[in-house]
Amino acid sequence: MMNVLPFLPGQISLAWLSTESQTLVAWGNVEILQSSLLAIFSSVQCPAGRILQAQDAAHTLAQNRQAVVGGFQSPVEKEMLTVLLRGGCPLVICPARGLEGMRLPPVWQAALRAGQMLLLTKFPGSVRRATQQTVHARNRLVTQLASEVLVIHAQPGGKIAALVQEIRAAGKPVRSL
Repeated sequence: MMNVLPFLPGQISLAWLSTESQTLVAWGNVEILQSSLLAIFSSVQCPAGRILQAQDAAHTLAQNRQAVVGGFQSPVEKEMLTVLLRGGCPLVICPARGLEGMRLPPVWQAALRAGQMLLLTKFPGSVRRATQQTVHARNRLVTQLASEVLVIHAQPGGKIAALVQEIRAAGKPVRSL
């Protein structure tokens, strides 16, 4: 039987997962973490050609039911999330804030009930807004969870470009469009 944490709209069901270095708060299907996860990152500013390639990549990932992890915060990441949700991909979404009190779109609620999604964060419920620091910590969590990383676009000199250098230095496979 699938290990899905209870979820009803308007209620919060949290599981505390301890790793060697941190405590994580999970809401949804924790079994997704057993999959080989592909992390997706993109800078906020993304060339139009890359956006089209990202949409094609999302459709391919959805067809293959690839398990994906990300923060899904930049516009292109959000567009990819829409395609991945419709395609039924197993998803791990890592907000750069705590889960308590978080309002979820109806499509996320449906994905949680179906066991398609896991919300996972390292932040307590008292962290209500994303900051540069929480986004950076969240992105590092995403890379720790992933087996491989797909970079849609990294603005030269930007935070995603710096993150890609960290990921490569750690020896994790990085693909780009």
